[in-house]
Amino acid sequence: MRAVRVHEFGGPEVLRVDEIPEPVAGLGQVVVGVAAADVIFLDTLLRSGWGGEFFPRHPPYVPGGGGAGRVLSVGEGVDPGWLGRQVIGRGPEGYAEQVVFSVEEIVAVPDGLGSAEAAAMLHDGATAVNLAGRVKIERGDWVLVAAAAGGAGSLLVQLLRDAGARVVAAARGERKLALVRELGAEVTVDYSLDGWQDQVRETAGDIGVVFDGAGGALGKAAFETVADGGRFVTYGSSDGFADIDPEVANRRQVQVDNVLAAAPDPATVREHLTKALELTAAGRIRPVISATYPLADAEKAHRSLEERTTLGKSLLLI
Repeated sequence: MRAVRVHEFGGPEVLRVDEIPEPVAGLGQVVVGVAAADVIFLDTLLRSGWGGEFFPRHPPYVPGGGGAGRVLSVGEGVDPGWLGRQVIGRGPEGYAEQVVFSVEEIVAVPDGLGSAEAAAMLHDGATAVNLAGRVKIERGDWVLVAAAAGGAGSLLVQLLRDAGARVVAAARGERKLALVRELGAEVTVDYSLDGWQDQVRETAGDIGVVFDGAGGALGKAAFETVADGGRFVTYGSSDGFADIDPEVANRRQVQVDNVLAAAPDPATVREHLTKALELTAAGRIRPVISATYPLADAEKAHRSLEERTTLGKSLLLI
């Protein structure tokens, strides 16, 4: 079967399509024929060699974190009723025609939902549901979402809008700002412009909750917008983690919640993912899928993400 592999850490050019043996389902496992694989910014960081202490990868390896498709075979101890069912699986690989998952790593896809829409929920949908559930939002509360046009950010804008929040969306460029306005953001700010955080404060006043999907310097700038006594939830790593001075946070009584500091347990991930799929199937939220590539063009998918030109979700269609 075909799979993309990273043979050495480096730029997008290190992604190569190889012929490798088809996986075999072992005890408690299933093999899924992948129709759509999720591509996220973290994949590009790991490919470059970043984050090995948190997400160990040893070349040659198949990148990705799972995908959606149909169960082709089941191993010992797995209910044969899974055979032929459309599922999404979350695991350490994804850029391949077939991937093996433990049965605990798969979730059934609701009827009427396609593989691409399901794959778009794999990480970003579960993340958005997790983020929205970490804070209590009252109707009329001002909330800032930084990196609002990304896969998770665009879903979070919709969830917060439905909860009655007044959403300020920060993104880069008019194309992305137009998208988040369509999704329900009341105020949009271009965070590629100097002093954008001042514009947020002037427009919306006190921001009770900030969701930082960027990290790095942008995350630190977003921290400046949260009101004293508010909540700063950071989950972005595109420019490294947001390095918030704990003394400043304590002085301002801002609660800093780094979502990336501890991964949720598998049962919680399944719960979040199941809810995200149900909301999507019901039409409550929709993924913005604007970039799809064949397996052989994984390099192009990574370049687009690194150049910040991807709008919403990026997928490999296999």
